[in-house]
Amino acid sequence: MKRKTLGLFAALAVLAFGISLFVGRYSISPAEILRPESMSFRVFFNLRLPRTAVALIAGAGLALGGYVFQTLFSNPIASPDIIGVASGAGTGAACAILIFGSGALTTACGAMAGGFLAVVMALALVRRAGSQNTAAFLLAGIVVNSLAQSALMAIKLAADPESQLASIEYWLMGSLSAVTGNKALPVCILALLGIVPLVAMSKTVDLLSLPSDEAQLLGVNVGKMRGLVILLATLAVTAVTSITGLISFIGLLAPHGARLILKNNSRATLVLSMLMGGILVLGADCLARSLLTRELPISILTSLIGAPYLVWLMVKRGGRV
Repeated sequence: MKRKTLGLFAALAVLAFGISLFVGRYSISPAEILRPESMSFRVFFNLRLPRTAVALIAGAGLALGGYVFQTLFSNPIASPDIIGVASGAGTGAACAILIFGSGALTTACGAMAGGFLAVVMALALVRRAGSQNTAAFLLAGIVVNSLAQSALMAIKLAADPESQLASIEYWLMGSLSAVTGNKALPVCILALLGIVPLVAMSKTVDLLSLPSDEAQLLGVNVGKMRGLVILLATLAVTAVTSITGLISFIGLLAPHGARLILKNNSRATLVLSMLMGGILVLGADCLARSLLTRELPISILTSLIGAPYLVWLMVKRGGRV
């Protein structure tokens, strides 16, 4: 059952990947893709292929981050926001735009630095509190998220409304329009440096969902492994966020969809979460560049799916989160 399900969604991911390569304002001729002098060749290899690859890895990385945080904190609505990763990345990007302008490299570096700083602050708060339980991490995440949101509002107030503020707001809505061939490779490499180890450590991730004393009895160094898993998940999330901006709800939707199908937490569920995340981002990106004459921010589309799902989840659980 698991193999058939994973095979089906892998096939759907390949199909979505193939469709994404040929969706856009410029019509690509398959016959001209291999002719280096043709416009189809340049559009395909410089724009469409990198954008599609980043969309797939972005969906996988965000879904993996959601799966990890939901598992670690035993919280069904946990996402990369749970310890301030997304809000920290947004604040870092906004700060870079305010200081250096809206250059792609400086914005990406600012986003990654902000995401990691948020995680380091959360981990430092937990260590300072002298507790390694789930509640301490959740509380630290709430504190860091609030601080990042306050800093972001201050940056918006200081930004030039004519240029900087518009760039900040557009980045926060998420888009893959800035992805090109020379930007995609380093982002994909960094994301995979977080994704691959986490997939290999999936059993450890599941053990960390147990109470700390039980996990320690099973041979897990809870403090070190929890910190390592959080940092790897942060690397996967911030790497893709640095170039795509904030893409909402993927970290919530994909892991829940995988659990609804497989009915458990396992490596297969983790992999299915990543496949579903990739499919969701590929589909949303295709719609974002084809629904209107002007490209839509991708978070508009993911939010239209994610917000109703969150309401349904809360109603199903009787308001308990």
